[in-house]
Amino acid sequence: MADVDIKNPCKERMRSGGVSLGMIVRLARSAEIARVAKTTGHDFIFIDGQHALFSVETVGHIAQTALGIGVAPLVRVRSCDDPSISLILDNGATGIIFPDVSSDAQARRAVDACKFPPVGRRSVSAGYPNFDFRPVPLTQAVPALNDATLVICMIETVEGLANVEAIAAVDGVDVLHVGCNDLLTAMGMPGKFGCPEIVAAIERVIAVAKKHGKFAGLGGERDMERQLAFIKSGISFVTTQTDMGFLMAAANQRTAEIRKGLGA
Repeated sequence: MADVDIKNPCKERMRSGGVSLGMIVRLARSAEIARVAKTTGHDFIFIDGQHALFSVETVGHIAQTALGIGVAPLVRVRSCDDPSISLILDNGATGIIFPDVSSDAQARRAVDACKFPPVGRRSVSAGYPNFDFRPVPLTQAVPALNDATLVICMIETVEGLANVEAIAAVDGVDVLHVGCNDLLTAMGMPGKFGCPEIVAAIERVIAVAKKHGKFAGLGGERDMERQLAFIKSGISFVTTQTDMGFLMAAANQRTAEIRKGLGA
């Protein structure tokens, strides 16, 4: 019998009651970023195919390296109708992040694109990197890949927040991920992190996720005190910062320290 014991480290962390941390990848174009993410304590990388210029081939190279070292490669696509979803999953990604999910119909299309029948409508391939290209009977490969593949629906519109209960009820959706930047902008309050309206929105998503047996995620919120408070309230899927953000912060700190030391 073929070995089909594949695990998604992001999903396993959340299943065990822990908090899964992810680095958003927008700047890096080589597989080393997956190793950097691992060394810095991240469970997943969030390859941003919505706002950064990635080729599908580059996404595949980064994803397969992450897959091989125990970091979950997740990819944000452009929509639930992005034609590259199946190709990305066939070449190493273990989850898809869908932006702007505003209805249960969109959530259903997201699941259809990511999960094989009977859960969704994903087309089968052969020689999956998840199994190190070993020949695995589809009777085993299909359920193993369905279980290991995460479907993350971003709640970042007013409509999505209003319909979050219906979105959460869709079989196959794993994570309800609040995109604070876009949601605040849609609410007419761009940048107002920590305001009562966004706090209430996040708390609502946490409650709905718990009710439907899903995981709740949080993105965009970088204030450590608020972030920790939301985690303690039930958030289990968290993006820490972008690769560019980490680079800028470290570079700024170093140059400031040197100039301070020189009395500049």
